[in-house]
Amino acid sequence: MAAAPTAQAGSVRFEDDGLAVPQPKGEAKQPFVIGVGGGTASGKSTVCDMIIQQLHDHRVVLVNQDSFYRGLTPEELENVGEYNFDHPDAFDTEQLLDCLEKLKRCLPIQIPVYDFKRHQRSTDTVRKVNAADVIIVEGILVFHDACVRGLMNMKIFVDTDADVRLARRIRRDTLERGRDVNGVIEQYAKFVKPAFDDFVLPTKKYADVILPRGGDNHVAIDLIVQHIRTKLGQHDLRKIYPNVYVIQSTFQIRGMHTLIRDQETTKHDFVFYSDRLIRLVVEHGLGHLPFTEKQVITPTGSVYVGVDFCKQLCGVSIIRSGESMENALRACCKGIKIGKILIHREGDNGKQLIYEKLPRDIAYRHVLLLDPVLATGNSAVQAIELLIQKGVPESHIIFLNLISAPEGIHMVCKRFPLLKIVTSEIDAGLNDEYRVVPGMGEFGDRYFGTDDDGPDQLFKTPIDNWKVSQVYYRPLKPLGNN
Repeated sequence: MAAAPTAQAGSVRFEDDGLAVPQPKGEAKQPFVIGVGGGTASGKSTVCDMIIQQLHDHRVVLVNQDSFYRGLTPEELENVGEYNFDHPDAFDTEQLLDCLEKLKRCLPIQIPVYDFKRHQRSTDTVRKVNAADVIIVEGILVFHDACVRGLMNMKIFVDTDADVRLARRIRRDTLERGRDVNGVIEQYAKFVKPAFDDFVLPTKKYADVILPRGGDNHVAIDLIVQHIRTKLGQHDLRKIYPNVYVIQSTFQIRGMHTLIRDQETTKHDFVFYSDRLIRLVVEHGLGHLPFTEKQVITPTGSVYVGVDFCKQLCGVSIIRSGESMENALRACCKGIKIGKILIHREGDNGKQLIYEKLPRDIAYRHVLLLDPVLATGNSAVQAIELLIQKGVPESHIIFLNLISAPEGIHMVCKRFPLLKIVTSEIDAGLNDEYRVVPGMGEFGDRYFGTDDDGPDQLFKTPIDNWKVSQVYYRPLKPLGNN
Protein backbone atom coordinates (compact mmCIF):
# COMPACT_ATOMS: atom_id res chain seq x y z
CA MET A 1 0.00 0.00 0.00
CA ALA A 2 1.28 3.46 -0.79
CA ALA A 3 1.99 6.19 1.70
CA ALA A 4 -0.37 8.89 2.89
CA PRO A 5 -1.36 11.98 0.88
CA THR A 6 1.25 14.57 0.07
CA ALA A 7 0.77 17.90 1.83
CA GLN A 8 2.49 21.05 2.95
CA ALA A 9 1.78 23.48 5.74
CA GLY A 10 2.01 27.23 6.16
CA SER A 11 3.87 29.10 8.90
CA VAL A 12 6.04 27.26 11.42
CA ARG A 13 6.24 27.95 15.16
CA PHE A 14 7.70 25.13 17.21
CA GLU A 15 9.29 21.71 17.02
CA ASP A 16 7.02 18.73 17.60
CA ASP A 17 7.55 15.03 16.90
CA GLY A 18 3.88 15.06 15.96
CA LEU A 19 1.03 12.59 15.97
CA ALA A 20 0.28 11.48 12.42
CA VAL A 21 -3.12 13.12 11.90
CA PRO A 22 -3.38 13.82 8.17
CA GLN A 23 -4.86 17.33 8.18
CA PRO A 24 -2.25 19.22 6.15
CA LYS A 25 -2.53 22.69 4.68
CA GLY A 26 -1.58 23.96 1.26
CA GLU A 27 -1.60 22.47 -2.22
CA ALA A 28 -0.12 19.02 -2.66
CA LYS A 29 2.41 18.13 -5.30
CA GLN A 30 0.65 16.27 -8.09
CA PRO A 31 1.72 12.69 -8.66
CA PHE A 32 3.22 11.45 -11.93
CA VAL A 33 0.68 9.22 -13.72
CA ILE A 34 1.87 6.47 -16.09
CA GLY A 35 -0.44 4.48 -18.33
CA VAL A 36 0.67 1.01 -19.43
CA GLY A 37 -1.47 -0.49 -22.20
CA GLY A 38 -1.21 -3.32 -24.69
CA GLY A 39 -2.82 -6.57 -25.66
CA THR A 40 -3.80 -9.35 -23.31
CA ALA A 41 -0.80 -11.13 -21.73
CA SER A 42 1.62 -8.78 -23.48
CA GLY A 43 3.72 -8.38 -20.35
CA LYS A 44 2.14 -5.21 -18.96
CA SER A 45 2.24 -6.43 -15.36
CA THR A 46 5.90 -7.45 -15.71
CA VAL A 47 6.78 -4.01 -17.05
CA CYS A 48 4.90 -2.35 -14.18
CA ASP A 49 6.69 -4.53 -11.62
CA MET A 50 10.08 -3.66 -13.10
CA ILE A 51 9.31 0.07 -13.02
CA ILE A 52 8.14 -0.19 -9.41
CA GLN A 53 11.29 -2.11 -8.44
CA GLN A 54 13.54 0.57 -9.94
CA LEU A 55 11.54 3.41 -8.35
CA HIS A 56 12.08 1.88 -4.92
CA ASP A 57 12.89 5.24 -3.32
CA HIS A 58 9.51 6.72 -4.33
CA ARG A 59 5.98 5.94 -3.26
CA VAL A 60 4.33 4.07 -6.14
CA VAL A 61 0.79 2.73 -6.42
CA LEU A 62 -0.49 0.35 -9.12
CA VAL A 63 -4.09 0.58 -10.36
CA ASN A 64 -5.26 -2.37 -12.51
CA GLN A 65 -8.04 -1.75 -15.02
CA ASP A 66 -9.15 -5.36 -14.42
CA SER A 67 -10.33 -4.30 -10.95
CA PHE A 68 -13.00 -2.18 -12.62
CA TYR A 69 -14.78 -4.95 -14.51
CA ARG A 70 -18.53 -4.68 -14.13
CA GLY A 71 -20.20 -7.53 -12.26
CA LEU A 72 -22.24 -9.72 -14.60
CA THR A 73 -26.01 -9.81 -14.35
CA PRO A 74 -27.77 -13.16 -13.77
CA GLU A 75 -28.69 -13.25 -17.46
CA GLU A 76 -25.09 -12.62 -18.51
CA LEU A 77 -23.84 -15.28 -16.08
CA GLU A 78 -26.11 -17.87 -17.70
CA ASN A 79 -24.38 -17.19 -21.04
CA VAL A 80 -20.95 -16.22 -19.75
CA GLY A 81 -19.32 -17.88 -22.74
CA GLU A 82 -20.95 -15.27 -24.97
CA TYR A 83 -19.80 -12.29 -22.91
CA ASN A 84 -16.98 -10.18 -24.35
CA PHE A 85 -14.64 -9.23 -21.48
CA ASP A 86 -12.36 -7.35 -23.90
CA HIS A 87 -14.95 -4.82 -25.01
CA PRO A 88 -14.79 -1.28 -23.54
CA ASP A 89 -18.32 -1.70 -22.15
CA ALA A 90 -17.11 -4.53 -19.89
CA PHE A 91 -15.34 -1.93 -17.70
CA ASP A 92 -16.74 0.72 -15.37
CA THR A 93 -14.66 3.48 -16.90
CA GLU A 94 -16.48 6.21 -14.98
CA GLN A 95 -15.43 4.71 -11.65
CA LEU A 96 -11.86 4.26 -12.90
CA LEU A 97 -11.80 7.91 -13.95
CA ASP A 98 -13.19 9.04 -10.59
CA CYS A 99 -10.52 7.05 -8.70
CA LEU A 100 -7.70 8.44 -10.82
CA GLU A 101 -8.94 12.01 -10.42
CA LYS A 102 -8.99 11.59 -6.64
CA LEU A 103 -5.48 10.09 -6.60
CA LYS A 104 -4.33 12.97 -8.79
CA ARG A 105 -5.66 15.32 -6.08
CA CYS A 106 -3.78 13.26 -3.46
CA LEU A 107 -6.96 11.83 -1.95
CA PRO A 108 -7.29 8.21 -0.71
CA ILE A 109 -9.51 5.85 -2.71
CA GLN A 110 -11.08 2.41 -2.48
CA ILE A 111 -10.57 0.10 -5.46
CA PRO A 112 -13.02 -2.78 -5.98
CA VAL A 113 -11.80 -6.37 -5.86
CA TYR A 114 -12.98 -8.50 -8.80
CA ASP A 115 -13.42 -12.28 -8.63
CA PHE A 116 -12.55 -13.72 -12.05
CA LYS A 117 -14.05 -17.10 -11.20
CA ARG A 118 -17.46 -15.75 -10.15
CA HIS A 119 -17.33 -12.75 -12.50
CA GLN A 120 -18.49 -10.54 -9.66
CA ARG A 121 -17.01 -7.86 -7.45
CA SER A 122 -16.39 -8.68 -3.83
CA THR A 123 -19.10 -7.19 -1.63
CA ASP A 124 -17.09 -7.16 1.59
CA THR A 125 -13.54 -6.43 0.41
CA VAL A 126 -11.97 -3.37 -1.19
CA ARG A 127 -8.39 -2.33 -1.77
CA LYS A 128 -7.58 0.88 0.07
CA VAL A 129 -5.04 3.05 -1.73
CA ASN A 130 -3.47 6.33 -0.65
CA ALA A 131 -1.84 8.96 -2.84
CA ALA A 132 1.71 8.47 -4.02
CA ASP A 133 4.56 10.04 -6.00
CA VAL A 134 3.83 7.79 -8.98
CA ILE A 135 0.53 6.22 -10.10
CA ILE A 136 0.72 3.40 -12.66
CA VAL A 137 -2.52 2.52 -14.47
CA GLU A 138 -2.36 -0.82 -16.24
CA GLY A 139 -4.85 -2.52 -18.57
CA ILE A 140 -5.69 -3.47 -22.13
CA LEU A 141 -7.91 -0.42 -22.71
CA VAL A 142 -6.41 2.27 -20.48
CA PHE A 143 -5.84 4.49 -23.54
CA HIS A 144 -9.33 3.98 -25.02
CA ASP A 145 -11.11 6.70 -23.02
CA ALA A 146 -9.94 10.24 -23.78
CA CYS A 147 -10.64 11.49 -20.23
CA VAL A 148 -8.59 8.72 -18.62
CA ARG A 149 -5.86 9.27 -21.20
CA GLY A 150 -5.81 12.97 -20.40
CA LEU A 151 -4.79 12.32 -16.79
CA MET A 152 -1.59 10.53 -17.82
CA ASN A 153 1.85 12.12 -17.89
CA MET A 154 3.36 9.18 -19.78
CA LYS A 155 1.75 6.48 -21.92
CA ILE A 156 3.54 3.18 -22.62
CA PHE A 157 2.24 0.59 -25.09
CA VAL A 158 3.68 -2.89 -24.55
CA ASP A 159 3.99 -4.50 -28.01
CA THR A 160 4.37 -8.29 -27.96
CA ASP A 161 3.95 -10.93 -30.68
CA ALA A 162 0.41 -12.38 -30.88
CA ASP A 163 1.56 -16.01 -30.56
CA VAL A 164 3.49 -15.19 -27.39
CA ARG A 165 0.45 -13.42 -25.97
CA LEU A 166 -1.81 -16.38 -26.70
CA ALA A 167 0.56 -18.83 -25.00
CA ARG A 168 0.77 -16.58 -21.94
CA ARG A 169 -3.02 -16.15 -21.89
CA ILE A 170 -3.58 -19.91 -21.88
CA ARG A 171 -1.12 -20.41 -19.04
CA ARG A 172 -2.54 -17.53 -16.97
CA ASP A 173 -6.25 -18.34 -17.38
CA THR A 174 -5.83 -22.05 -16.69
CA LEU A 175 -3.55 -21.68 -13.67
CA GLU A 176 -4.87 -18.47 -12.06
CA ARG A 177 -8.49 -18.21 -13.17
CA GLY A 178 -9.59 -21.85 -13.20
CA ARG A 179 -10.51 -22.14 -16.88
CA ASP A 180 -9.94 -25.01 -19.30
CA VAL A 181 -7.65 -24.76 -22.33
CA ASN A 182 -10.37 -25.23 -24.94
CA GLY A 183 -12.47 -22.51 -23.37
CA VAL A 184 -9.53 -20.10 -23.34
CA ILE A 185 -8.70 -20.75 -27.02
CA GLU A 186 -12.35 -20.43 -28.05
CA GLN A 187 -12.71 -17.15 -26.15
CA TYR A 188 -9.47 -15.84 -27.66
CA ALA A 189 -10.60 -16.53 -31.23
CA LYS A 190 -14.14 -15.29 -30.70
CA PHE A 191 -13.59 -12.18 -28.57
CA VAL A 192 -10.00 -11.43 -27.56
CA LYS A 193 -8.33 -11.18 -30.96
CA PRO A 194 -11.17 -9.23 -32.64
CA ALA A 195 -11.32 -6.85 -29.65
CA PHE A 196 -7.55 -6.34 -29.86
CA ASP A 197 -7.83 -5.41 -33.54
CA ASP A 198 -10.86 -3.16 -33.02
CA PHE A 199 -10.15 -1.45 -29.69
CA VAL A 200 -6.64 -2.12 -28.32
CA LEU A 201 -4.37 -1.80 -31.35
CA PRO A 202 -5.86 1.57 -32.43
CA THR A 203 -4.82 3.07 -29.07
CA LYS A 204 -1.19 2.40 -29.91
CA LYS A 205 -1.07 5.76 -31.68
CA TYR A 206 -1.60 7.56 -28.35
CA ALA A 207 1.48 6.03 -26.76
CA ASP A 208 4.50 8.17 -25.94
CA VAL A 209 6.65 5.03 -25.78
CA ILE A 210 6.14 1.77 -27.69
CA LEU A 211 7.91 -1.02 -25.82
CA PRO A 212 8.76 -4.10 -27.91
CA ARG A 213 9.27 -7.45 -26.11
CA GLY A 214 7.76 -6.19 -22.84
CA GLY A 215 9.69 -7.09 -19.73
CA ASP A 216 12.57 -8.51 -21.75
CA ASN A 217 13.45 -5.02 -22.99
CA HIS A 218 15.61 -3.95 -20.04
CA VAL A 219 17.30 -1.10 -21.91
CA ALA A 220 14.01 0.60 -22.74
CA ILE A 221 12.67 0.16 -19.20
CA ASP A 222 15.87 1.69 -17.77
CA LEU A 223 15.42 4.71 -20.06
CA ILE A 224 11.77 5.05 -19.03
CA VAL A 225 12.71 4.97 -15.34
CA GLN A 226 15.44 7.58 -15.89
CA HIS A 227 12.89 9.87 -17.53
CA ILE A 228 10.45 9.37 -14.65
CA ARG A 229 13.17 10.12 -12.12
CA THR A 230 14.02 13.33 -13.97
CA LYS A 231 10.40 14.44 -13.84
CA LEU A 232 10.05 13.52 -10.18
CA GLY A 233 13.34 15.19 -9.29
CA GLN A 234 12.33 18.60 -10.59
CA HIS A 235 10.78 19.44 -7.21
CA ASP A 236 12.99 17.23 -5.09
CA LEU A 237 14.43 18.90 -1.98
CA ARG A 238 17.69 17.12 -2.70
CA LYS A 239 17.98 19.17 -5.86
CA ILE A 240 17.38 22.42 -3.96
CA TYR A 241 19.67 21.58 -1.06
CA PRO A 242 22.74 19.54 -2.04
CA ASN A 243 23.53 19.15 1.67
CA VAL A 244 20.44 16.93 2.20
CA TYR A 245 21.08 13.19 1.90
CA VAL A 246 18.39 10.48 1.91
CA ILE A 247 19.64 6.94 2.35
CA GLN A 248 18.83 4.72 -0.63
CA SER A 249 15.44 3.16 -0.10
CA THR A 250 14.83 -0.56 -0.46
CA PHE A 251 11.82 -2.74 0.27
CA GLN A 252 13.52 -3.67 3.56
CA ILE A 253 13.68 0.00 4.56
CA ARG A 254 10.14 0.66 3.36
CA GLY A 255 9.00 -2.38 5.32
CA MET A 256 10.65 -1.11 8.50
CA HIS A 257 9.08 2.30 7.99
CA THR A 258 5.71 0.64 7.55
CA LEU A 259 6.11 -1.08 10.90
CA ILE A 260 7.27 1.92 12.93
CA ARG A 261 4.59 4.15 11.39
CA ASP A 262 1.78 1.69 12.13
CA GLN A 263 -0.12 2.81 15.23
CA GLU A 264 -0.84 -0.85 16.06
CA THR A 265 2.85 -1.80 16.27
CA THR A 266 3.88 -2.95 19.75
CA LYS A 267 6.54 -1.06 21.72
CA HIS A 268 8.95 -3.99 21.39
CA ASP A 269 8.65 -4.04 17.58
CA PHE A 270 8.74 -0.25 17.38
CA VAL A 271 12.02 -0.15 19.28
CA PHE A 272 13.51 -3.09 17.35
CA TYR A 273 12.81 -1.70 13.88
CA SER A 274 13.58 1.89 14.90
CA ASP A 275 16.99 0.72 16.10
CA ARG A 276 17.62 -1.02 12.77
CA LEU A 277 16.75 2.13 10.82
CA ILE A 278 18.75 4.35 13.17
CA ARG A 279 21.81 2.15 12.66
CA LEU A 280 21.50 2.57 8.88
CA VAL A 281 21.19 6.36 9.20
CA VAL A 282 24.20 6.51 11.53
CA GLU A 283 26.34 4.42 9.18
CA HIS A 284 25.34 6.64 6.27
CA GLY A 285 26.14 9.75 8.29
CA LEU A 286 29.57 8.41 9.18
CA GLY A 287 30.25 8.07 5.47
CA HIS A 288 30.23 11.86 5.16
CA LEU A 289 33.12 12.33 7.59
CA PRO A 290 36.60 13.11 6.28
CA PHE A 291 38.93 10.15 5.83
CA THR A 292 42.64 9.80 5.25
CA GLU A 293 44.23 7.19 3.01
CA LYS A 294 45.88 4.29 4.80
CA GLN A 295 47.80 1.29 3.50
CA VAL A 296 47.81 -2.02 5.37
CA ILE A 297 49.38 -5.44 4.79
CA THR A 298 46.81 -8.24 4.54
CA PRO A 299 47.40 -11.80 5.88
CA THR A 300 48.32 -12.82 2.33
CA GLY A 301 51.20 -10.33 2.34
CA SER A 302 49.46 -8.04 -0.13
CA VAL A 303 49.08 -4.28 0.18
CA TYR A 304 45.55 -2.96 0.62
CA VAL A 305 44.96 0.75 0.07
CA GLY A 306 42.11 1.83 2.31
CA VAL A 307 41.11 4.70 4.56
CA ASP A 308 41.47 5.60 8.22
CA PHE A 309 38.45 6.65 10.26
CA CYS A 310 38.00 10.22 11.47
CA LYS A 311 39.26 10.35 15.07
CA GLN A 312 37.97 13.75 16.21
CA LEU A 313 34.27 12.89 16.47
CA CYS A 314 31.44 13.15 18.99
CA GLY A 315 27.69 12.77 19.13
CA VAL A 316 25.15 15.21 20.57
CA SER A 317 21.58 14.07 21.22
CA ILE A 318 18.62 16.42 21.53
CA ILE A 319 16.74 15.16 24.58
CA ARG A 320 14.76 13.14 24.79
CA SER A 321 14.03 11.45 21.47
CA GLY A 322 17.62 11.90 20.37
CA GLU A 323 18.77 9.58 23.17
CA SER A 324 17.18 6.69 21.25
CA MET A 325 19.93 7.09 18.64
CA GLU A 326 22.86 6.92 21.05
CA ASN A 327 23.17 3.13 21.22
CA ALA A 328 23.48 2.85 17.44
CA LEU A 329 26.19 5.52 17.44
CA ARG A 330 28.10 3.74 20.23
CA ALA A 331 27.80 0.45 18.33
CA CYS A 332 29.38 2.06 15.26
CA CYS A 333 32.00 4.20 17.02
CA LYS A 334 33.71 2.49 19.94
CA GLY A 335 34.22 4.78 22.92
CA ILE A 336 32.66 7.84 21.28
CA LYS A 337 31.85 10.82 23.50
CA ILE A 338 28.18 11.87 23.47
CA GLY A 339 26.89 15.21 24.72
CA LYS A 340 23.30 16.22 25.32
CA ILE A 341 21.15 19.27 24.71
CA LEU A 342 17.72 19.82 26.27
CA ILE A 343 15.48 22.50 24.79
CA HIS A 344 12.37 23.07 26.91
CA ARG A 345 9.58 25.38 25.83
CA GLU A 346 8.55 27.36 28.92
CA GLY A 347 4.94 28.53 29.11
CA ASP A 348 3.08 30.08 26.20
CA ASN A 349 5.39 33.02 25.55
CA GLY A 350 7.68 31.07 23.25
CA LYS A 351 10.63 31.41 25.64
CA GLN A 352 12.90 28.39 25.70
CA LEU A 353 15.17 27.08 28.41
CA ILE A 354 18.29 25.36 27.17
CA TYR A 355 20.44 22.91 29.15
CA GLU A 356 23.58 21.32 27.79
CA LYS A 357 26.46 19.06 28.65
CA LEU A 358 29.02 18.90 25.86
CA PRO A 359 32.61 17.68 25.53
CA ARG A 360 35.04 20.43 26.50
CA ASP A 361 36.92 20.13 23.19
CA ILE A 362 33.81 19.96 21.01
CA ALA A 363 35.04 22.91 18.91
CA TYR A 364 37.76 20.62 17.51
CA ARG A 365 35.45 17.72 16.71
CA HIS A 366 33.03 16.73 13.98
CA VAL A 367 29.56 16.50 15.52
CA LEU A 368 26.77 14.04 14.75
CA LEU A 369 23.59 15.78 15.99
CA LEU A 370 20.90 13.21 16.84
CA ASP A 371 17.12 13.70 16.67
CA PRO A 372 14.86 11.09 15.04
CA VAL A 373 12.23 13.56 13.77
CA LEU A 374 12.86 16.89 12.04
CA ALA A 375 9.49 18.68 12.04
CA THR A 376 9.40 22.49 12.08
CA GLY A 377 13.15 22.74 12.62
CA ASN A 378 12.97 25.25 15.49
CA SER A 379 14.57 23.01 18.13
CA ALA A 380 17.18 21.89 15.62
CA VAL A 381 18.07 25.52 14.85
CA GLN A 382 18.45 26.26 18.59
CA ALA A 383 20.72 23.25 19.05
CA ILE A 384 22.85 24.08 15.99
CA GLU A 385 23.23 27.70 17.08
CA LEU A 386 24.45 26.47 20.46
CA LEU A 387 27.03 24.20 18.82
CA ILE A 388 28.26 27.06 16.65
CA GLN A 389 28.51 29.29 19.74
CA LYS A 390 30.66 26.58 21.28
CA GLY A 391 33.06 26.93 18.35
CA VAL A 392 31.95 24.01 16.17
CA PRO A 393 32.28 24.95 12.47
CA GLU A 394 28.94 24.69 10.68
CA SER A 395 30.50 22.38 8.08
CA HIS A 396 31.52 19.96 10.87
CA ILE A 397 27.90 19.25 11.90
CA ILE A 398 25.95 16.30 10.46
CA PHE A 399 22.29 16.21 11.52
CA LEU A 400 20.87 12.65 11.63
CA ASN A 401 17.10 11.94 11.46
CA LEU A 402 14.80 9.03 10.75
CA ILE A 403 12.17 11.23 9.08
CA SER A 404 12.18 14.87 8.02
CA ALA A 405 9.42 17.27 7.05
CA PRO A 406 10.09 19.63 4.11
CA GLU A 407 9.36 22.61 6.36
CA GLY A 408 12.09 21.57 8.78
CA ILE A 409 14.56 20.98 5.95
CA HIS A 410 13.87 24.45 4.57
CA MET A 411 14.26 26.01 8.02
CA VAL A 412 17.59 24.31 8.79
CA CYS A 413 19.20 24.42 5.34
CA LYS A 414 18.42 28.08 4.73
CA ARG A 415 20.01 29.01 8.06
CA PHE A 416 22.92 26.59 7.84
CA PRO A 417 23.80 25.81 4.20
CA LEU A 418 27.12 24.17 5.13
CA LEU A 419 25.59 21.64 7.54
CA LYS A 420 24.62 18.17 6.26
CA ILE A 421 21.26 16.48 6.92
CA VAL A 422 21.05 12.69 6.65
CA THR A 423 17.59 11.10 6.86
CA SER A 424 15.90 7.87 5.84
CA GLU A 425 12.71 9.43 4.44
CA ILE A 426 11.30 12.88 3.70
CA ASP A 427 7.65 13.00 4.73
CA ALA A 428 4.80 14.93 3.11
CA GLY A 429 4.72 17.92 5.45
CA LEU A 430 3.12 19.32 8.61
CA ASN A 431 -0.57 19.54 9.45
CA ASP A 432 -2.45 22.38 11.19
CA GLU A 433 -0.99 21.29 14.54
CA TYR A 434 2.55 21.32 13.11
CA ARG A 435 2.81 17.56 13.38
CA VAL A 436 4.61 15.53 10.72
CA VAL A 437 2.33 13.67 8.31
CA PRO A 438 2.16 10.82 7.65
CA GLY A 439 4.76 10.72 10.46
CA MET A 440 5.02 8.11 13.18
CA GLY A 441 3.55 9.82 16.23
CA GLU A 442 5.35 10.95 19.37
CA PHE A 443 8.63 9.13 18.84
CA GLY A 444 9.94 9.52 22.41
CA ASP A 445 6.73 8.24 23.98
CA ARG A 446 6.56 5.24 21.66
CA TYR A 447 10.26 4.41 22.04
CA PHE A 448 10.53 4.79 25.81
CA GLY A 449 7.00 3.55 26.56
CA THR A 450 5.65 6.74 28.12
CA ASP A 451 2.46 8.72 27.60
CA ASP A 452 2.10 12.39 26.82
CA ASP A 453 0.12 13.38 29.92
CA GLY A 454 1.52 16.86 30.50
CA PRO A 455 4.63 19.02 30.71
CA ASP A 456 6.22 16.81 33.38
CA GLN A 457 6.45 14.06 30.78
CA LEU A 458 9.31 15.97 29.17
CA PHE A 459 11.64 14.25 31.62
CA LYS A 460 10.24 10.73 31.28
CA THR A 461 13.29 8.75 30.29
CA PRO A 462 14.24 5.28 31.49
CA ILE A 463 14.98 5.53 35.22
CA ASP A 464 18.70 4.79 34.84
CA ASN A 465 19.06 7.57 32.29
CA TRP A 466 17.14 9.94 34.55
CA LYS A 467 19.43 9.26 37.50
CA VAL A 468 22.37 10.18 35.31
CA SER A 469 20.51 13.19 33.89
CA GLN A 470 20.04 14.71 37.37
CA VAL A 471 23.77 15.37 37.58
CA TYR A 472 24.54 15.45 33.88
CA TYR A 473 22.75 18.55 32.64
CA ARG A 474 23.76 22.03 33.69
CA PRO A 475 21.68 25.11 32.86
CA LEU A 476 22.75 27.62 30.28
CA LYS A 477 21.30 31.05 29.75
CA PRO A 478 18.70 31.20 26.99
CA LEU A 479 20.37 31.92 23.69
CA GLY A 480 18.54 35.22 23.34
CA ASN A 481 20.20 36.55 26.52
CA ASN A 482 23.77 35.61 25.63
